[in-house]
Amino acid sequence: MANDTAEYRAQLMAAVSEFWKTRNNQLENSLLERSQRGAVTGGAQMNGFIKLISNIVVKAGIAESNIFYSKALELPGFFRPTKKWDLLVVKNGELVIALETKSQVGPSFGNNFNNRTEEAMGSALDLWTAFREGALNKNIRPFLGYLFLLEDCKQCHTPVRVEEPHFKVLREFVGSSYAKRYELFCRKLVREKHYDAAAFIMSSKDKGLDGLYSEPADDLKFDILARAIEAFVAAHAKN
Repeated sequence: MANDTAEYRAQLMAAVSEFWKTRNNQLENSLLERSQRGAVTGGAQMNGFIKLISNIVVKAGIAESNIFYSKALELPGFFRPTKKWDLLVVKNGELVIALETKSQVGPSFGNNFNNRTEEAMGSALDLWTAFREGALNKNIRPFLGYLFLLEDCKQCHTPVRVEEPHFKVLREFVGSSYAKRYELFCRKLVREKHYDAAAFIMSSKDKGLDGLYSEPADDLKFDILARAIEAFVAAHAKN
């Protein structure tokens, strides 16, 4: 297990480095560089993390032919026809794993924070409702995973004021930074059973190019997400 943890850490560093290098390349090549829209919509930034999860699934016992991360990523929904996920594991006509990977880079965190949280909550609600209504799977409850990378910078650690014109917000949000809010969000996604496991990673633009990152919450470390996926796959790989 110790060797696996060290291996995951090395691969995670490679994924972090790939994220920043890909983002920088997209910025340089985009005609919309000035507005940074090219870096936001260019895609492929999270490919290193997706490939890492894919490797974990294969190592746990499911053939690569059952893993989808470049095409055929749509799943049926309840409130909408389909939703495209970042990685799917489908075996014998049953969804085994659905993974969502997202990131946020500054300097503006406010509106994007709301977009990211609403998207993650909506995706889970849509899938679980579709599952309940029989749109997918008959034998197993699938595993939902969530991985989030946040830029580690001064702005994300600055306390953010909350507006309370009618009612008091929950105490944990008072004086919280966006880094803390994302940590709380990932934790609550799991505690409220919207996702089965989540990982929250932070990395700065300069050190991230070398693959350096931090995991501010012990319960949201990548290793926990990896172990949860391993255990789930092991339980269903032979079915």
